[in-house]
Amino acid sequence: MTAQLSAQDALVATMIAVSAADGALSDRETDSIRRMIAVLPIFDGYDPAHLPTVAQIVFDLFEDEDGVDALVGLVDDALPGTLNETAYALACDVAAADGTVQMEELRLLEIIRHDMNVDRLVASAIERGARARHARLPG
Repeated sequence: MTAQLSAQDALVATMIAVSAADGALSDRETDSIRRMIAVLPIFDGYDPAHLPTVAQIVFDLFEDEDGVDALVGLVDDALPGTLNETAYALACDVAAADGTVQMEELRLLEIIRHDMNVDRLVASAIERGARARHARLPG
């Protein structure tokens, strides 16, 4: 794969990958991605018109047997190490956005955490924060 991603594209690719990991991009996950791009400082100056191109890169990689590894490699190459926890946090928020985290999403989150060297204790805190942010009232 010769595609190169900007740091912002890499963060977006991570979010899209987690959303697509279970074979479906839910409306809540897609809305969550769009909202984060619109309001988070890490995306200042990011052109949302890049979304379809980044999504296509993710989908193309998912077609390959080693696509997840290739995707994590692209993301890792594009991000300074200081943003690995940010990538993991954004991925966790997307996974939690629709109220259920599927096994495929959990597995991808585990791969991201491991391959991007996010400390397990830090990851646990990030995961708990995502669950708290995306909690819903009963009923």
